[in-house]
Amino acid sequence: MLKLIFKLYLKMAGWRLIKRPLPTMSKAILIFAPHTSNWDFMTMISVKFAYGIKVRFLGKHSLFQWPYGWLFRSLGGLPVVRHQHNNVVGQVADLIKQNDHIWLALAPEGTRSFTPFWKTGFYHIAERAELPIIMFYLDTKTRTVGFTDPFELTGDIDADMDEFKAFYADKIGYKPEQTSIVQTKKQYKLSERDLES
Repeated sequence: MLKLIFKLYLKMAGWRLIKRPLPTMSKAILIFAPHTSNWDFMTMISVKFAYGIKVRFLGKHSLFQWPYGWLFRSLGGLPVVRHQHNNVVGQVADLIKQNDHIWLALAPEGTRSFTPFWKTGFYHIAERAELPIIMFYLDTKTRTVGFTDPFELTGDIDADMDEFKAFYADKIGYKPEQTSIVQTKKQYKLSERDLES
């Protein structure tokens, strides 16, 4: 019933789901981009129910406090204390290994505002948990939502980031001016150094 409700909602909102079979693997890291608006969350939660997939996601711990904490937990949220210098990558990788079935969704941009590089926690979690990455997207230009085949990491983060960059190059978010640049912090610093020289 929920599946039909959210499919109808997305259709009424003008979104079209790309029709293709979902991967059958029991564990995967899902990344979502571009992340430029609060509407991203509502759209992708609707997609989660429309596709009928059980997805967990990380959220800042304040979202899970009263009075809305129950809602975010019921939607699949896992609270994270971002300002503490704890080993989040290791904890999340261990959590994945302890579960027989888990698809974990992450937004590499880490914020709705523009940033000159992606946070790479998603990559290190996938690498440590030995999982592929499935790239999800929304594109306001074509009003489509879809995903890729599972992408196996090569261990060369710069090369893999270039693959992500190529895939998301033509995807337009709700607020295009806030779309972050798909590159690592290291790649960003090297490009800045080249500009200064």
